[in-house]
Amino acid sequence: MSFYDALVSRLAKGLSLVHLLCIFIGFLIATKLVQLWRLRQLEPQDGLPPRASTPTLEKSPERRWGHWIPSSFHFPTPEPYPDWSIDTTKPLPYRPFRYGPVYHVTMGLRKAQYEDWIELDNQFPKYHSEKQKRIALRGEKSCKTHPEAYPAAMELLQEFRQYLPARYPSLYKKTEKGLKNLWSGEDFDFEGDEQGRLVEDPMQMAARLVQDDLAIMIEREDGNYYLLAGATLLPGFWRLEDKFGMGLSEIHTSGDVPQYKEKLEKGMVNFFRRVKPQEIVARNNYFFQVDDQLGWSWSIGPEDSPNVSWATAEKNRAINHHYFRSERQTLRRLPKSGGVVFTIRTYFHPVTEIAEEDFVPGRLASAVRSWGEDVSRYKGKDKYQDVLLEYLDKKHQEQLDRGLDLSKEDEVRAYPY
Repeated sequence: MSFYDALVSRLAKGLSLVHLLCIFIGFLIATKLVQLWRLRQLEPQDGLPPRASTPTLEKSPERRWGHWIPSSFHFPTPEPYPDWSIDTTKPLPYRPFRYGPVYHVTMGLRKAQYEDWIELDNQFPKYHSEKQKRIALRGEKSCKTHPEAYPAAMELLQEFRQYLPARYPSLYKKTEKGLKNLWSGEDFDFEGDEQGRLVEDPMQMAARLVQDDLAIMIEREDGNYYLLAGATLLPGFWRLEDKFGMGLSEIHTSGDVPQYKEKLEKGMVNFFRRVKPQEIVARNNYFFQVDDQLGWSWSIGPEDSPNVSWATAEKNRAINHHYFRSERQTLRRLPKSGGVVFTIRTYFHPVTEIAEEDFVPGRLASAVRSWGEDVSRYKGKDKYQDVLLEYLDKKHQEQLDRGLDLSKEDEVRAYPY
Protein backbone atom coordinates (compact mmCIF):
# COMPACT_ATOMS: atom_id res chain seq x y z
CA MET A 1 0.00 0.00 0.00
CA SER A 2 1.40 3.43 -0.98
CA PHE A 3 1.61 6.42 1.33
CA TYR A 4 -1.31 8.08 -0.40
CA ASP A 5 -3.46 4.92 -0.30
CA ALA A 6 -2.79 4.77 3.42
CA LEU A 7 -3.98 8.35 3.83
CA VAL A 8 -7.20 7.62 1.97
CA SER A 9 -7.79 4.55 4.13
CA ARG A 10 -7.24 6.52 7.34
CA LEU A 11 -9.57 9.27 6.12
CA ALA A 12 -12.27 6.66 5.49
CA LYS A 13 -11.87 5.54 9.08
CA GLY A 14 -12.48 9.01 10.41
CA LEU A 15 -9.03 10.56 10.58
CA SER A 16 -9.45 14.33 10.89
CA LEU A 17 -8.31 16.71 8.19
CA VAL A 18 -5.96 18.39 10.70
CA HIS A 19 -4.23 15.07 11.35
CA LEU A 20 -3.94 14.48 7.63
CA LEU A 21 -2.34 17.90 7.10
CA CYS A 22 0.15 17.31 9.94
CA ILE A 23 1.15 13.96 8.44
CA PHE A 24 1.52 15.45 4.97
CA ILE A 25 3.61 18.39 6.23
CA GLY A 26 5.81 15.97 8.18
CA PHE A 27 6.32 13.93 5.03
CA LEU A 28 7.40 17.04 3.07
CA ILE A 29 9.83 18.07 5.83
CA ALA A 30 11.37 14.60 5.94
CA THR A 31 11.80 14.61 2.15
CA LYS A 32 13.51 18.01 2.26
CA LEU A 33 15.87 16.90 5.02
CA VAL A 34 16.93 13.89 2.98
CA GLN A 35 17.62 16.15 0.00
CA LEU A 36 19.72 18.51 2.12
CA TRP A 37 21.65 15.58 3.58
CA ARG A 38 22.49 14.33 0.10
CA LEU A 39 23.67 17.76 -0.99
CA ARG A 40 25.82 17.99 2.13
CA GLN A 41 27.72 14.90 1.03
CA LEU A 42 28.87 16.78 -2.07
CA GLU A 43 30.28 19.76 -0.16
CA PRO A 44 34.04 19.99 0.42
CA GLN A 45 35.46 18.82 3.74
CA ASP A 46 38.35 20.56 5.47
CA GLY A 47 41.55 19.76 3.66
CA LEU A 48 39.84 17.95 0.79
CA PRO A 49 38.98 19.19 -2.71
CA PRO A 50 35.27 19.50 -3.50
CA ARG A 51 33.81 16.13 -4.39
CA ALA A 52 32.22 17.68 -7.45
CA SER A 53 35.73 18.04 -8.87
CA THR A 54 36.35 14.31 -8.69
CA PRO A 55 35.73 12.66 -12.07
CA THR A 56 32.81 10.26 -12.32
CA LEU A 57 33.92 7.13 -14.11
CA GLU A 58 31.36 5.14 -16.02
CA LYS A 59 31.67 1.39 -16.23
CA SER A 60 33.73 0.41 -19.25
CA PRO A 61 32.43 -2.10 -21.81
CA GLU A 62 33.12 -5.71 -20.91
CA ARG A 63 36.44 -6.90 -22.30
CA ARG A 64 39.24 -9.26 -21.41
CA TRP A 65 42.01 -7.77 -19.31
CA GLY A 66 45.05 -6.96 -21.38
CA HIS A 67 43.02 -6.76 -24.59
CA TRP A 68 42.12 -3.16 -25.32
CA ILE A 69 39.37 -2.44 -27.83
CA PRO A 70 40.54 0.58 -29.89
CA SER A 71 38.33 3.63 -29.49
CA SER A 72 37.25 5.98 -32.27
CA PHE A 73 37.65 8.97 -29.93
CA HIS A 74 39.85 11.80 -31.19
CA PHE A 75 41.37 14.22 -28.70
CA PRO A 76 39.83 17.63 -29.47
CA THR A 77 42.06 20.17 -31.19
CA PRO A 78 42.79 22.90 -28.62
CA GLU A 79 42.57 26.62 -29.13
CA PRO A 80 45.92 28.46 -29.10
CA TYR A 81 47.13 29.41 -25.65
CA PRO A 82 46.17 33.10 -25.25
CA ASP A 83 49.14 35.39 -25.95
CA TRP A 84 51.64 32.60 -25.28
CA SER A 85 55.27 33.63 -25.52
CA ILE A 86 58.45 31.71 -24.80
CA ASP A 87 59.81 34.96 -23.36
CA THR A 88 56.96 36.30 -21.23
CA THR A 89 54.50 33.53 -20.31
CA LYS A 90 55.20 32.79 -16.66
CA PRO A 91 54.76 29.39 -14.96
CA LEU A 92 51.35 28.93 -13.38
CA PRO A 93 51.52 29.60 -9.61
CA TYR A 94 50.53 26.20 -8.23
CA ARG A 95 50.53 26.22 -4.43
CA PRO A 96 48.75 22.91 -3.67
CA PHE A 97 48.84 22.92 0.12
CA ARG A 98 46.06 23.44 2.64
CA TYR A 99 45.75 24.67 6.19
CA GLY A 100 45.99 22.08 8.96
CA PRO A 101 45.40 20.72 11.48
CA VAL A 102 44.67 17.54 9.48
CA TYR A 103 46.54 16.32 6.40
CA HIS A 104 44.35 14.06 4.24
CA VAL A 105 45.98 11.38 2.11
CA THR A 106 43.85 11.16 -1.08
CA MET A 107 44.32 10.65 -4.81
CA GLY A 108 43.20 14.27 -5.23
CA LEU A 109 42.01 13.84 -8.81
CA ARG A 110 40.03 16.57 -10.52
CA LYS A 111 38.73 16.97 -14.04
CA ALA A 112 40.97 18.82 -16.46
CA GLN A 113 40.15 20.57 -19.70
CA TYR A 114 41.45 19.07 -22.94
CA GLU A 115 43.27 22.26 -23.90
CA ASP A 116 45.19 22.25 -20.59
CA TRP A 117 46.78 18.84 -21.12
CA ILE A 118 50.33 20.19 -21.57
CA GLU A 119 51.55 23.39 -19.92
CA LEU A 120 54.51 25.24 -21.42
CA ASP A 121 55.92 28.60 -20.33
CA ASN A 122 59.01 30.82 -20.43
CA GLN A 123 60.96 28.19 -18.48
CA PHE A 124 60.94 25.95 -21.58
CA PRO A 125 64.53 26.83 -22.61
CA LYS A 126 65.83 25.96 -19.13
CA TYR A 127 63.98 22.65 -19.01
CA HIS A 128 64.96 21.82 -22.58
CA SER A 129 68.63 22.43 -21.81
CA GLU A 130 68.53 20.40 -18.60
CA LYS A 131 66.87 17.49 -20.38
CA GLN A 132 69.45 17.55 -23.17
CA LYS A 133 72.29 17.39 -20.64
CA ARG A 134 70.71 14.52 -18.76
CA ILE A 135 69.97 12.59 -21.96
CA ALA A 136 73.67 12.82 -22.83
CA LEU A 137 74.68 11.63 -19.35
CA ARG A 138 72.04 9.00 -18.59
CA GLY A 139 69.53 8.77 -21.40
CA GLU A 140 69.48 4.95 -21.45
CA LYS A 141 68.74 4.85 -17.73
CA SER A 142 66.10 7.56 -17.79
CA CYS A 143 64.24 6.79 -21.04
CA LYS A 144 62.93 3.32 -21.77
CA THR A 145 60.21 1.70 -23.89
CA HIS A 146 59.28 -1.97 -23.47
CA PRO A 147 58.21 -3.70 -26.72
CA GLU A 148 54.71 -4.12 -25.29
CA ALA A 149 54.45 -0.36 -24.87
CA TYR A 150 56.02 0.66 -28.18
CA PRO A 151 52.67 1.20 -29.96
CA ALA A 152 51.52 3.40 -27.07
CA ALA A 153 54.72 5.45 -27.15
CA MET A 154 54.35 5.99 -30.89
CA GLU A 155 50.72 6.95 -30.38
CA LEU A 156 51.78 9.51 -27.78
CA LEU A 157 54.08 11.13 -30.34
CA GLN A 158 51.18 11.42 -32.77
CA GLU A 159 48.99 12.92 -30.04
CA PHE A 160 51.69 15.55 -29.47
CA ARG A 161 51.87 16.13 -33.23
CA GLN A 162 48.19 17.13 -33.22
CA TYR A 163 48.13 18.99 -29.90
CA LEU A 164 51.35 21.01 -29.62
CA PRO A 165 51.24 23.07 -32.86
CA ALA A 166 47.58 23.86 -32.24
CA ARG A 167 48.09 24.94 -28.63
CA TYR A 168 51.52 26.57 -29.06
CA PRO A 169 51.71 27.66 -32.73
CA SER A 170 54.62 30.04 -32.10
CA LEU A 171 56.74 27.15 -30.80
CA TYR A 172 55.74 24.13 -32.90
CA LYS A 173 54.90 23.56 -36.54
CA LYS A 174 53.54 20.30 -37.95
CA THR A 175 55.71 18.78 -40.68
CA GLU A 176 55.20 15.93 -43.14
CA LYS A 177 56.79 13.43 -40.76
CA GLY A 178 56.48 15.01 -37.34
CA LEU A 179 57.12 18.38 -35.71
CA LYS A 180 59.53 21.28 -35.96
CA ASN A 181 60.53 23.28 -32.90
CA LEU A 182 60.57 26.86 -34.17
CA TRP A 183 62.64 28.10 -31.20
CA SER A 184 65.43 25.49 -31.25
CA GLY A 185 65.26 24.60 -34.95
CA GLU A 186 64.99 20.88 -34.16
CA ASP A 187 63.12 18.60 -36.54
CA PHE A 188 61.43 15.57 -35.00
CA ASP A 189 60.76 12.63 -37.32
CA PHE A 190 58.01 10.39 -35.94
CA GLU A 191 58.05 7.95 -38.87
CA GLY A 192 61.66 6.76 -38.84
CA ASP A 193 63.38 4.57 -41.41
CA GLU A 194 61.87 1.95 -43.68
CA GLN A 195 61.40 -0.36 -40.72
CA GLY A 196 59.78 2.42 -38.68
CA ARG A 197 62.77 2.73 -36.33
CA LEU A 198 63.29 6.16 -34.84
CA VAL A 199 66.67 7.76 -34.25
CA GLU A 200 66.03 7.60 -30.51
CA ASP A 201 63.70 6.01 -27.99
CA PRO A 202 60.16 7.32 -28.69
CA MET A 203 59.65 8.30 -25.04
CA GLN A 204 62.93 10.21 -25.06
CA MET A 205 61.81 12.04 -28.20
CA ALA A 206 58.43 12.81 -26.61
CA ALA A 207 60.10 14.17 -23.47
CA ARG A 208 62.19 16.60 -25.54
CA LEU A 209 59.01 18.18 -26.87
CA VAL A 210 57.59 19.26 -23.49
CA GLN A 211 58.65 20.35 -20.03
CA ASP A 212 57.04 17.28 -18.46
CA ASP A 213 58.42 13.88 -17.62
CA LEU A 214 56.30 11.09 -19.10
CA ALA A 215 55.21 7.57 -18.22
CA ILE A 216 52.88 5.02 -19.80
CA MET A 217 51.14 2.24 -17.87
CA ILE A 218 50.06 -0.84 -19.84
CA GLU A 219 47.38 -3.31 -18.76
CA ARG A 220 48.34 -6.98 -18.85
CA GLU A 221 46.15 -10.08 -18.77
CA ASP A 222 46.22 -10.22 -14.95
CA GLY A 223 44.25 -6.94 -14.93
CA ASN A 224 47.12 -4.95 -13.44
CA TYR A 225 48.89 -1.95 -14.95
CA TYR A 226 52.65 -1.93 -15.44
CA LEU A 227 55.15 0.85 -16.03
CA LEU A 228 56.46 -0.17 -19.46
CA ALA A 229 57.43 3.17 -20.97
CA GLY A 230 58.88 6.28 -19.44
CA ALA A 231 61.12 9.30 -19.79
CA THR A 232 61.93 10.68 -16.35
CA LEU A 233 64.67 13.22 -16.94
CA LEU A 234 63.71 15.61 -14.13
CA PRO A 235 62.47 13.22 -11.41
CA GLY A 236 64.10 14.78 -8.37
CA PHE A 237 63.75 11.85 -6.02
CA TRP A 238 63.23 8.60 -7.96
CA ARG A 239 64.79 6.63 -10.81
CA LEU A 240 63.00 5.01 -13.73
CA GLU A 241 65.39 2.06 -13.69
CA ASP A 242 64.20 1.19 -10.15
CA LYS A 243 60.51 1.15 -11.11
CA PHE A 244 60.52 0.04 -14.75
CA GLY A 245 58.38 -3.07 -15.29
CA MET A 246 56.71 -2.81 -11.88
CA GLY A 247 52.97 -2.98 -11.38
CA LEU A 248 51.01 0.00 -10.11
CA SER A 249 50.83 -1.17 -6.50
CA GLU A 250 54.47 -2.26 -6.31
CA ILE A 251 55.60 1.12 -7.59
CA HIS A 252 53.94 2.77 -4.63
CA THR A 253 54.67 0.22 -1.91
CA SER A 254 58.34 -0.01 -2.91
CA GLY A 255 58.52 3.74 -2.50
CA ASP A 256 56.84 3.66 0.93
CA VAL A 257 54.03 5.97 -0.18
CA PRO A 258 52.13 6.78 3.05
CA GLN A 259 48.82 4.95 3.56
CA TYR A 260 48.82 3.54 0.04
CA LYS A 261 47.36 0.17 1.02
CA GLU A 262 44.81 1.64 3.42
CA LYS A 263 43.54 4.64 1.47
CA LEU A 264 44.81 4.73 -2.10
CA GLU A 265 45.28 1.30 -3.65
CA LYS A 266 41.66 0.28 -4.26
CA GLY A 267 40.63 3.62 -5.75
CA MET A 268 43.75 3.85 -7.89
CA VAL A 269 43.41 0.33 -9.31
CA ASN A 270 39.74 0.94 -10.12
CA PHE A 271 40.53 4.24 -11.76
CA PHE A 272 43.10 2.73 -14.11
CA ARG A 273 40.77 -0.06 -15.15
CA ARG A 274 37.84 2.23 -15.86
CA VAL A 275 39.24 5.51 -17.18
CA LYS A 276 38.14 6.24 -20.76
CA PRO A 277 39.89 8.08 -23.59
CA GLN A 278 37.31 10.88 -23.28
CA GLU A 279 38.44 11.66 -19.73
CA ILE A 280 41.46 13.63 -18.58
CA VAL A 281 42.23 14.29 -14.93
CA ALA A 282 44.87 16.23 -13.04
CA ARG A 283 46.37 16.22 -9.58
CA ASN A 284 49.06 18.20 -7.75
CA ASN A 285 51.55 17.40 -5.03
CA TYR A 286 54.43 19.17 -3.33
CA PHE A 287 57.77 18.45 -1.67
CA PHE A 288 60.79 20.30 -0.38
CA GLN A 289 64.42 19.75 -1.23
CA VAL A 290 67.53 21.30 0.26
CA ASP A 291 69.52 21.83 -2.93
CA ASP A 292 68.90 23.71 -6.15
CA GLN A 293 69.02 20.91 -8.74
CA LEU A 294 65.91 20.42 -10.85
CA GLY A 295 66.94 17.10 -12.37
CA TRP A 296 68.14 15.17 -9.34
CA SER A 297 68.16 16.23 -5.67
CA TRP A 298 71.76 15.34 -4.83
CA SER A 299 71.16 16.01 -1.14
CA ILE A 300 69.50 12.58 -0.79
CA GLY A 301 72.56 10.88 -2.32
CA PRO A 302 74.28 10.40 -5.69
CA GLU A 303 71.86 9.36 -8.42
CA ASP A 304 73.72 6.11 -9.07
CA SER A 305 74.07 5.16 -5.42
CA PRO A 306 72.53 1.76 -4.57
CA ASN A 307 70.50 3.43 -1.83
CA VAL A 308 69.23 6.98 -1.82
CA SER A 309 67.21 8.50 1.02
CA TRP A 310 66.69 11.55 3.15
CA ALA A 311 69.04 9.99 5.72
CA THR A 312 72.02 11.35 3.77
CA ALA A 313 70.75 14.93 3.61
CA GLU A 314 72.40 17.65 5.65
CA LYS A 315 70.12 18.84 8.43
CA ASN A 316 68.98 22.44 8.83
CA ARG A 317 70.73 23.99 5.86
CA ALA A 318 70.25 27.75 5.54
CA ILE A 319 66.89 28.84 4.15
CA ASN A 320 68.42 29.94 0.82
CA HIS A 321 69.03 26.21 0.11
CA HIS A 322 65.35 25.32 0.59
CA TYR A 323 63.34 24.78 -2.60
CA PHE A 324 59.64 24.19 -3.11
CA ARG A 325 59.05 21.41 -5.62
CA SER A 326 55.52 20.86 -6.93
CA GLU A 327 54.25 18.45 -9.57
CA ARG A 328 51.21 18.89 -11.75
CA GLN A 329 50.29 15.47 -13.13
CA THR A 330 47.71 14.56 -15.74
CA LEU A 331 46.37 11.13 -16.64
CA ARG A 332 44.54 10.12 -19.79
CA ARG A 333 44.06 6.94 -21.80
CA LEU A 334 45.35 6.70 -25.35
CA PRO A 335 42.40 5.69 -27.56
CA LYS A 336 44.15 3.27 -29.95
CA SER A 337 46.58 1.39 -27.68
CA GLY A 338 44.75 1.79 -24.39
CA GLY A 339 47.90 2.85 -22.53
CA VAL A 340 47.41 5.28 -19.66
CA VAL A 341 49.72 8.29 -19.98
CA PHE A 342 51.11 10.23 -17.04
CA THR A 343 52.48 13.70 -17.68
CA ILE A 344 54.53 14.99 -14.75
CA ARG A 345 55.31 18.71 -14.90
CA THR A 346 57.60 19.93 -12.14
CA TYR A 347 57.46 23.51 -10.85
CA PHE A 348 60.56 24.51 -8.91
CA HIS A 349 60.97 27.67 -6.81
CA PRO A 350 63.12 28.91 -3.93
CA VAL A 351 61.12 28.97 -0.71
CA THR A 352 62.28 32.55 -0.23
CA GLU A 353 60.51 33.45 -3.48
CA ILE A 354 57.07 31.94 -2.82
CA ALA A 355 57.09 33.14 0.81
CA GLU A 356 56.79 36.70 -0.48
CA GLU A 357 53.32 35.92 -1.85
CA ASP A 358 50.32 36.94 0.22
CA PHE A 359 48.90 34.17 2.45
CA VAL A 360 51.49 31.60 1.36
CA PRO A 361 53.90 31.46 4.34
CA GLY A 362 51.14 31.06 6.94
CA ARG A 363 49.24 28.45 4.95
CA LEU A 364 52.39 26.53 4.05
CA ALA A 365 53.62 26.45 7.66
CA SER A 366 50.22 25.16 8.78
CA ALA A 367 50.29 22.48 6.07
CA VAL A 368 53.77 21.25 7.05
CA ARG A 369 52.76 21.06 10.71
CA SER A 370 49.71 18.97 9.76
CA TRP A 371 51.77 16.09 8.34
CA GLY A 372 51.54 12.86 10.28
CA GLU A 373 54.64 10.86 11.15
CA ASP A 374 54.43 8.74 8.01
CA VAL A 375 54.06 11.72 5.67
CA SER A 376 56.80 13.62 7.53
CA ARG A 377 59.18 10.70 7.13
CA TYR A 378 58.31 10.31 3.45
CA LYS A 379 58.90 14.02 2.74
CA GLY A 380 62.09 14.27 4.85
CA LYS A 381 60.63 16.84 7.24
CA ASP A 382 63.19 16.21 9.99
CA LYS A 383 65.97 17.54 7.76
CA TYR A 384 64.53 21.02 7.24
CA GLN A 385 61.56 21.69 9.53
CA ASP A 386 63.38 23.84 12.10
CA VAL A 387 64.80 26.33 9.60
CA LEU A 388 61.81 26.20 7.27
CA LEU A 389 59.09 26.74 9.88
CA GLU A 390 60.99 29.50 11.66
CA TYR A 391 61.33 31.35 8.37
CA LEU A 392 57.72 30.83 7.28
CA ASP A 393 56.42 31.96 10.69
CA LYS A 394 58.54 35.10 10.44
CA LYS A 395 57.27 35.94 6.95
CA HIS A 396 53.69 35.22 8.02
CA GLN A 397 53.99 37.63 10.94
CA GLU A 398 55.42 40.29 8.64
CA GLN A 399 52.35 39.98 6.44
CA LEU A 400 50.02 40.29 9.43
CA ASP A 401 51.95 43.32 10.69
CA ARG A 402 51.45 45.14 7.40
CA GLY A 403 47.70 44.53 7.61
CA LEU A 404 47.06 41.41 5.52
CA ASP A 405 43.47 40.28 6.14
CA LEU A 406 43.44 36.47 6.30
CA SER A 407 39.66 36.41 5.95
CA LYS A 408 40.05 37.64 2.36
CA GLU A 409 42.17 34.68 1.20
CA ASP A 410 39.31 32.66 -0.25
CA GLU A 411 38.31 35.67 -2.34
CA VAL A 412 41.62 35.81 -4.19
CA ARG A 413 42.67 32.17 -4.55
CA ALA A 414 41.35 28.63 -4.74
CA TYR A 415 43.03 25.22 -4.69
CA PRO A 416 45.49 24.32 -6.23
CA TYR A 417 46.74 27.94 -6.40
